[in-house]
Amino acid sequence: MLQWQIFGVVAVIAMLLEMVMPSFFFLNFALAGIATAIISVWISTVPTLWIIFLILSLLSIVLFRPFCLKRFKNEEKSQTGVESTYYGKVAKVIEPVTKTSGIISIFDERWNARLADSQTDDIPEGQEVKIVGNDSLIMFVEKI
Repeated sequence: MLQWQIFGVVAVIAMLLEMVMPSFFFLNFALAGIATAIISVWISTVPTLWIIFLILSLLSIVLFRPFCLKRFKNEEKSQTGVESTYYGKVAKVIEPVTKTSGIISIFDERWNARLADSQTDDIPEGQEVKIVGNDSLIMFVEKI
């Protein structure tokens, strides 16, 4: 088998592993395998190519992986669904809100509600509250 084929197979296997276990770890080996396969056009000694592959892999892990992890970690923080629709919005209390019970109305929807951790006093019916969090179908609110 030609040298470029060896590193091409290594790159394909690394890409498959990255698809199965997405962690931006095996992607580094795939990139190093592709680069080494290209370099093997000019260098034909197998030990030298393996050294180049290892160096490129380490460089990729040190330089490329942190960049990808940082970028995709920031994307996970973007708000979607409940967070972007309800957080910070004003709702009206339908049934008094305590640490253990309560119901609010927002956008003509009824939601179970509880006092946020910072709140100590119950919120009476008819009062307006601000939504500060949620846990599944329960909204956490505080007085305005």
